[in-house]
Amino acid sequence: MLSAESLFMKGRHSALLPPTTLEADTGGLLLVSGDDQSTRTALALVLAGRMRPTAGNLAWGHNARLEHLRRHAALIDSPEVNEPERHFRVRDLVAEDLALIPRRNRPRGKAADWLSDEGLSDLSPRWVEELAPDIRLDLLTRLALADVDVELLVFDSPDRHGADPEAWLPVLTGSVSSPTRLVTAVAVVAQIPPDWTGPTAAAGASADTNAASSTTTAEEVSA
Repeated sequence: MLSAESLFMKGRHSALLPPTTLEADTGGLLLVSGDDQSTRTALALVLAGRMRPTAGNLAWGHNARLEHLRRHAALIDSPEVNEPERHFRVRDLVAEDLALIPRRNRPRGKAADWLSDEGLSDLSPRWVEELAPDIRLDLLTRLALADVDVELLVFDSPDRHGADPEAWLPVLTGSVSSPTRLVTAVAVVAQIPPDWTGPTAAAGASADTNAASSTTTAEEVSA
């Protein structure tokens, strides 16, 4: 489980991330709404262990060490942080990302071997900017999970590439449905899809507020 209590990030002139409390159950997908891109990115960076919060508590499982969280979490497609370069060919992106995985966890072989094993050889010569949003996100998710130590996926604004949830939500739900690997996912989005009945939270909200929001969302959908 990923648990965050009263996470706060100070900005230059105002709060970059207002106090936020949330929990993501092990093996589940949590959608978190954020009002603006800077807030969404700050929250994603903190939840993935890439940025230390100004205040608040954060733990992965029973371990509150930032280094532990960072080792087991992957930050996916964060704008201006680790989103792939548009001028990269897929084979070059794969080669670069695989090289960043610790050697003991790195898949054997070259980028072409990994793409073949994943059934994605046809993507190899294509430019990243040519990929449809769902294919792009699926590729980045698979690359994150190529590191066997990764158990938590943190998606930064996957909805920015298309307002239609069908362009990104199936990839997120698929990322936590593997029968051979227990993966937890958190996606920080601009807006919760109206048909989503799973757990939700909001940047700047307390645990009670998040719980009430989740109940309201489920009631609205069932109605």
